[in-house]
Amino acid sequence: MPPKPRDKKQSRNDTPREPKETTEKVVFINRCAKVVKGGRRFSFSALIVCGDQKGKVGVGFGKANEVSEAIRKATDASKKRMVKIAVQQNTIPHMVIGEFGGGRVLLRPASPGTGVIAGGGVRAVLEAVGIRDVLAKSLGSSNHANVVHATIAALEQLRLKEDVFRLRGKVLRKSQPAAEAVVA
Repeated sequence: MPPKPRDKKQSRNDTPREPKETTEKVVFINRCAKVVKGGRRFSFSALIVCGDQKGKVGVGFGKANEVSEAIRKATDASKKRMVKIAVQQNTIPHMVIGEFGGGRVLLRPASPGTGVIAGGGVRAVLEAVGIRDVLAKSLGSSNHANVVHATIAALEQLRLKEDVFRLRGKVLRKSQPAAEAVVA
């Protein structure tokens, strides 16, 4: 069978690229009712967290008259707002507190094998980033949107040791492992 003729406008570079592998997690779906003459009209809002599990995460909020449309809008918004996070060996480099509105979230690094000790929106964000060992505590408001945004604000504050040294103009020395010590 002969190949299909191409359109004149389509160039060779316009081949569809595969989208980056991302995971979407539904954090919260809210139903709102508007009372009208014939009864109640329902609308929905969705809060979605999207991440590539390699250090990038985004959050999106969408509203529509159907749940599936609200989720689609929120997913599109979250993919547009992806930010890069500093992750160090499946955990975070240092303790940090993030604030957004009334929400406050405390994140602490944990030793390997601890797992994600967090609940609700915080867990969704940390798993979307790809962090596997961390301790978290929500200190302020329990509003899902504020907790998720506070978690992302906390993650944006993280800095790796190498980055801090580079900003200060210092050189990071490699420490020698204890196994090389000679026993006399």
